[in-house]
Amino acid sequence: MPIKNRFAELYPKIVKWRHDFHRNPELQYELPKTAAKVADLLRSFGCDEVVEGVGKSGVVGVIHGQVDTSRRVIGLRADMDALPIDEKSDVLYKSEVPGVMHACGHDGHTAMLLGAAQYLCETRNFDGKAAVIFQPAEEGGAGAKAMIDDGLVTRFNIDEFYGIHNMPGIETGKFAIRPGPLMASADRFKIILTGKGGHAAMPHLAVDTTLVAAQILVNLNLIVSRSIDPLKRVVVTAGTFKTDSSALNVIANTVELEGSVRSLDEDMRDLVQERLHQIAEGTAAANQCEITIEYERGYPITDNNEEATQHAISVASLVSEVDTDTPPIMPSEDFAYMLMEKPGAFIFLGNGDSQMLHNPDYIFDDEAIPFGSSWYAGMVEERLPITG
Repeated sequence: MPIKNRFAELYPKIVKWRHDFHRNPELQYELPKTAAKVADLLRSFGCDEVVEGVGKSGVVGVIHGQVDTSRRVIGLRADMDALPIDEKSDVLYKSEVPGVMHACGHDGHTAMLLGAAQYLCETRNFDGKAAVIFQPAEEGGAGAKAMIDDGLVTRFNIDEFYGIHNMPGIETGKFAIRPGPLMASADRFKIILTGKGGHAAMPHLAVDTTLVAAQILVNLNLIVSRSIDPLKRVVVTAGTFKTDSSALNVIANTVELEGSVRSLDEDMRDLVQERLHQIAEGTAAANQCEITIEYERGYPITDNNEEATQHAISVASLVSEVDTDTPPIMPSEDFAYMLMEKPGAFIFLGNGDSQMLHNPDYIFDDEAIPFGSSWYAGMVEERLPITG
């Protein structure tokens, strides 16, 4: 495959970019070094247009094909932000920023898309335009939504979106994808209970919010086991349980529960929100507690378009082996916002037997780079073929 052969040649250069991003990780929207380096490289490749500050700190490069009879634009997306984690690996290029590291491989995603951008600027073997999208704040900041709200689709006239994420546990360089839901939605809840604090030896004179919160915590597990279709995938997890007391002989006045809800089905997502309110409010009322519930809808379901997925498979199969029916997973991904705007697909690229994502010992496998860059570039040539 000519594309893959070119990336074998570009490999040392792309690896150098990746290691530099890894040494200098930045968080969420605060990406001055990363975004500037990306923009400078895009200009050096000869991108026809480079726009900075999209969605606060995103960068978009536009590359014109040999012709533009199709009047179509294919968007390729990579995320740039790191995580607030202390790196424990011993690589020579480890993070130089205390408490921050690329523990999810976004340094690899960014480097691979830069490699694809250089190739597309060199060859321009397509009819239309390619928009290479470097996104901030995937890690909890909804950077994809920020770019869309800043006019990503309308400013650049994007017709389709394609994105990639490395995945430990899949052999390096192999791909995995499925049509339909691939990654779950992610919602958040906070339950605040207020009762009547008191002495642990006189519970009859108090309203024990700790006990009521414990009942709610247990009852929330009934949502998945008794309200959700067993063939649907839903996870409800309370991650924190905090009282306003630090003494063993005090009945707390206030207790807070916080957690997350994951789903691969919009109807089930709605049902969980409804049942959570019913269970929490009913339990509180039965036990004389005041209750406040905050429920925030987060990242949507990453839902691959059927036709776009087949195109993604077609390109991936030219590069490497492809699992075309990989099981969906419950983590979330804000690329979902782009898929809500236009057709497209998200694909996993194997990272081998590495530590799992978000682990302080995780490292992106450089050997995956030629495969990812080839797929990115191949998607443009596949979707914007020169005919006639």
